[in-house]
Amino acid sequence: MALLIEDKKQIVAEVNEVASVAFAAVVADYQGLTVEQLTTLRVEARKLGVKTRIVRNTLAKRALEGTQFSILDENLVGPTILAFSTSEDDMGAAARLFEDFAKTNKAFELKAAAFDGKVYQGADVSVIANLPNQEKALTMLANVLQAPISKLGRLITALKEKNESEAA
Repeated sequence: MALLIEDKKQIVAEVNEVASVAFAAVVADYQGLTVEQLTTLRVEARKLGVKTRIVRNTLAKRALEGTQFSILDENLVGPTILAFSTSEDDMGAAARLFEDFAKTNKAFELKAAAFDGKVYQGADVSVIANLPNQEKALTMLANVLQAPISKLGRLITALKEKNESEAA
């Protein structure tokens, strides 16, 4: 289907708008997937707040110009689907979504991801996928802060018990 120049401009503008506010982007090859599988992927993406878009590579390259994701240009070959993590609370959502989807759909191939000015190729996308979301990061911080306090509490209890046993 031929796209009119106005349609192309609109697609480029939409993708550029999302890319300019996104924290991470992932590029994958979707060739061999059915419409039903792609629909399932898009539904999961909406649940996670991830923006996905299938777009022609030339339009994607234009849309990513001037954003932090222009470094993905060389990965925009063949059938390409883009995903953007737009939530500050979960910057690894797009990578996690695509990685999980690739595990159950062998035809789905991760090409690359970009985060914080770096490109992660293929299997290295898991680096971004393993980024904790806000809730998990706060839990990890609380555990780190709680550990010395609980050790101090156990030490004081042990000293108290030792002094009581010596006194008796």
